[in-house]
Amino acid sequence: MARYGLAIDLNFCTGCYNCQIACKDEHVGNDFLPISKSQPTFGHFWMGIKEIERIYSPSHIKVVYIPILCQHCANAPCMEVAKDNAVYRRRDGIVIIDPIRSVGQKEILEACPYRAIYWNEELNIPQKCTFCVHLLEDGWKEPRCVQSCPTNCMVFGDLDNPNSKISKFLREKKGEILNPELNTKPNVYYVGLPKPHLSGTVVFGDVDECGRDVKVTLIDNKGKKRKTKTDFFGDFEFDGLEKKTYILQFEVKGYETKSIEINMKDDLCYVGDVILNKA
Repeated sequence: MARYGLAIDLNFCTGCYNCQIACKDEHVGNDFLPISKSQPTFGHFWMGIKEIERIYSPSHIKVVYIPILCQHCANAPCMEVAKDNAVYRRRDGIVIIDPIRSVGQKEILEACPYRAIYWNEELNIPQKCTFCVHLLEDGWKEPRCVQSCPTNCMVFGDLDNPNSKISKFLREKKGEILNPELNTKPNVYYVGLPKPHLSGTVVFGDVDECGRDVKVTLIDNKGKKRKTKTDFFGDFEFDGLEKKTYILQFEVKGYETKSIEINMKDDLCYVGDVILNKA
């Protein structure tokens, strides 16, 4: 028996919202009993998109889009609080909220630490993503959200099959789970979750121009080095850092080597303009 899971590479998610639209197209106005009842048109996002703005400089902003859905946890908090087996896990690992037994059980919604369960006021039931299990049982290989993604940033399949597409993907990309400290053991994995980020701009002081092709070395407190070069605009960046002290070193022919100490206390650190003086 397969154990289904989903992997999402955020490096390729463009925030097009196709996955969310496909989810609504599938579930709004459609009952798939005994798995689910119709999703309301408004207010429910069984496939939600969290937008995180990362300000790298006053004029340089990037947005990371994180699809948030039911994580189909092995240690699902919603199952623990549900009465009358209103929430159950199928043999394939998919967690289902029974649309009949769950009537009135708002504590199921409140138990989800990922805020991926929604309350249907009209039907008086909690609802969430089902991995489109009705389609899987009809021969589909993946849910609508995965099928609709234009960048193929989502991979669905059997986590227990080492030869499955998702297993190969996770071995190569080393996916992470959301909030591992919760110990919910989710079956949804992410690649490219936002990590502490350091950036800045190099300027050649004698001509007041962008410092292009400057070698920038980042050295941590254990001597480990990471290297990059400034781009056409003199900008540089390092991602996936830890919150600790680093040394930034700048080198380019014709200019004095410069070093500055950076104490990473926040998720984002923009060091501003780094002026290099003529040698």
